[in-house]
Amino acid sequence: MKISTKNRWILGILVLLGLIIYFPGHKFARAHVNYRTGVEDHPLLCLNCHLYMNTSGPIAKMVNEDYLSPINLAVSKDGSRLYVVAQEGNALITVDADQEKVINKIEVGELPHSVLLSNDGQKAYVSNQWSDHVSVIDLSTSKVVDTLQTANGPAGLALSADGKMLYAVNTYSSNVSVIDLETGEEQKRLEVGNNPTGIKLSPEKKLLFVTSRRAILAPYGDPVKTDMTLINDSSRRIEGYKTLESAHIAENLAFTPSGDLAVVTLVRPKNLVPSIQVERGFMMNHGIGIFEQKKDGRIIQLLLDEPNAFYPDAFDVVITPDGKKAFVSNSGVDCISVLDMDSIRALIAASTPEMLNSCANNLGISSRFVVKRIPTGANPKGLALSPDGKKLYVAEQLQDRISVINTESLETIATIDLGGPKKITVARRGKRLFANAGHTFQNQYSCYSCHPDYHEDGLVYNMASKDMGRNLTNVQSLRDISKTAPFKWNGKNQTVFKQDGIRFSTVLTRTEQFSYPDLDAISSFIMTGIHYPPNLQHNPATELTEAQLRGKEIFERTVDQTGKEIPVGNRCITCHPAPYFTNRKLADVGTLAATDDSILFDVPHLNNIYASAPYLHDGRAATLEEIWTKYSPYDRHGVANDLSKIELNEMIEYLKTLSSPDYYESLTKKKHTENTSN
Repeated sequence: MKISTKNRWILGILVLLGLIIYFPGHKFARAHVNYRTGVEDHPLLCLNCHLYMNTSGPIAKMVNEDYLSPINLAVSKDGSRLYVVAQEGNALITVDADQEKVINKIEVGELPHSVLLSNDGQKAYVSNQWSDHVSVIDLSTSKVVDTLQTANGPAGLALSADGKMLYAVNTYSSNVSVIDLETGEEQKRLEVGNNPTGIKLSPEKKLLFVTSRRAILAPYGDPVKTDMTLINDSSRRIEGYKTLESAHIAENLAFTPSGDLAVVTLVRPKNLVPSIQVERGFMMNHGIGIFEQKKDGRIIQLLLDEPNAFYPDAFDVVITPDGKKAFVSNSGVDCISVLDMDSIRALIAASTPEMLNSCANNLGISSRFVVKRIPTGANPKGLALSPDGKKLYVAEQLQDRISVINTESLETIATIDLGGPKKITVARRGKRLFANAGHTFQNQYSCYSCHPDYHEDGLVYNMASKDMGRNLTNVQSLRDISKTAPFKWNGKNQTVFKQDGIRFSTVLTRTEQFSYPDLDAISSFIMTGIHYPPNLQHNPATELTEAQLRGKEIFERTVDQTGKEIPVGNRCITCHPAPYFTNRKLADVGTLAATDDSILFDVPHLNNIYASAPYLHDGRAATLEEIWTKYSPYDRHGVANDLSKIELNEMIEYLKTLSSPDYYESLTKKKHTENTSN
């Protein structure tokens, strides 16, 4: 076929345009991807960012799914029913344990955490962390019949010995609500340890033990200490505290049936040594704490780790009715550790105090009492035993199912599909990677280990590759960071791709980098799947008090108390504008320590800042007040020295009200709509 002269011209022009577009375009795309990833060989796939990192609109609906994410569960007294908390599904799922199938799904509050059955088995209580209440469900009708108000972030639940009172552990406000079940009213609040989650009534029905995840605030260099709070069930008062030395993230606990021992899950962080020590097994260890329930009873810590294999993120623990076995869910490596309780008792009885102290750091001690590791699906969390103790039910959070383990043969005998989506999205795969330790040296820790609830653990680490004690780093929250680049305190990582790619493997994991598909997946999850809880503690009605409004005026002021204009660069609002309360720039606010390299710091975002103590890049400020009273003597971190104590407190109260970026963006849209309509 002969091509006409006209068509040859058209074809030539198209080829020329293609070459012009391809070569400069390819060069631009290559430079763009290199900048975002920090490497020069990441595949040129626009979909990685422009498809999988959408949070709203039709594209987001197309690439994402609504998962259930079971976290905790309870078994009926006759063993015929399982009641499963679907954390992302905002529901309580009823499962027929014999038929191994879902019966119904009951809608509850936002981000439910735990479920507890009444003594007569007629009701279920479900704590809703993002709604600040407990749903009361009539199990005969599968209907929510009442809502019990709590403090901020209810998690673990327990009944009083007489069944008349409900104890709700409030994670975000670090207290326990004591609720009269007859009236439905909260009778009192008991202040407990930092960031509590679990609670159990002892077998003798006298004391309740409340676990804490975050350590007691202390200067860097002091050993980590975490409180276990004891509540007297009769008086409804604090009985006392027990301290876990060099440990934190105590999620849940269980008692032996005889009541002689209480067992709690924990993490032993090695944040006082440089991160290079990960190669020697000294970055983070995982184990259990054992409380002897007798006068002058000891607190013993035993590692679940092995010399060349670690078992991170222990979440739940249960003990069989005969007291012979304990089961611990190791969420970071998708397995259940089976512990021989008689071997643990024998180990304790045969050890001197010095020997027991060494057990807390002995990577070989687990061979004395761990009898098996049972593999599970992705991210095992809550555990529950059948009434006869012959079956263990495991909530596989990122698998949307329950696994059933025979406690005698120690084999998985069934799995129960809860009906979640079959499709595993890119972000969901990223969430699994985030929660799994498979990419770190000897599985020593996962991303979740330092970022529980995708937030931060409240500790300061030495990230130097050498030089003990230099460039200390306060862990930063990962909630809603998608629009707050650059990352890291020094702002050297322009994107999450770089933060979790080459930097992560070089400084932290000491292993090969994520594969590029895995890096894309975990970046997608971090950028789209982590959000702030509503600030129901300091700004529950989204309306500021008069004191908070005065604090807002101080935060946004342009002149000091004498009427002198504050330089633009030293105004709070300049560096911390809504909705993320960061201008995403580098600054020097006079907080460099003698052990820091001479650098500028990335301005941090302030959303939900009340939940992120300690403060400053190295965590030296225990409270927000200390930022200006102790660590800004020359007014380089905003002008505040002219404020009275009351005025400073009012500004602090305003800062504590700062909520999620979505809230401030919705306010902006509302104002725009009102202005347009007017």
